[in-house]
Amino acid sequence: MPQVITFLTFNNQAEDAAKFYTSIFPNSSITRVTRYPDLGSNSPFTVCGVMTVEFTLDGRPFTALNGGPQFRFSNACSIAVLCDTQAQVDEYWDRFVAAGGTPVACGWITDHFGVSWQIDPKSLIELIADPDPVKAGKAMRAMMTMVKIDSEQISRAVAM
Repeated sequence: MPQVITFLTFNNQAEDAAKFYTSIFPNSSITRVTRYPDLGSNSPFTVCGVMTVEFTLDGRPFTALNGGPQFRFSNACSIAVLCDTQAQVDEYWDRFVAAGGTPVACGWITDHFGVSWQIDPKSLIELIADPDPVKAGKAMRAMMTMVKIDSEQISRAVAM
């Protein structure tokens, strides 16, 4: 079975991003840094500058590349963090905000590197997937009013 790795391309912030991400999530570390070789005088990359950073977030593999300014992130791709508790949602959300992240809507936040994250309680995913369309609709409508997800508020909305 091939290994599936999330690959993120930054302008020139791959190492800073990997350091930030690994500082947030448990069981995370930088596992390898590669550097650009001399690619000749026409190369936009600095000799010995960071090329890739391999790291794990809670044991899951990622690679970050410094690829140049032509690469930009969008909300079309995000990293989902499914939390067991509201306290975890609050902790991760607060750390992204404290570092300069921009809250978006419905549990989405864009970090200071431009990467989109979804910080959601697992209970939200279960409620919006409920086979009872009335319950699922109540959960979805409650979520749509939020920026940071409040699992207790969604549970109350579903119970009404």
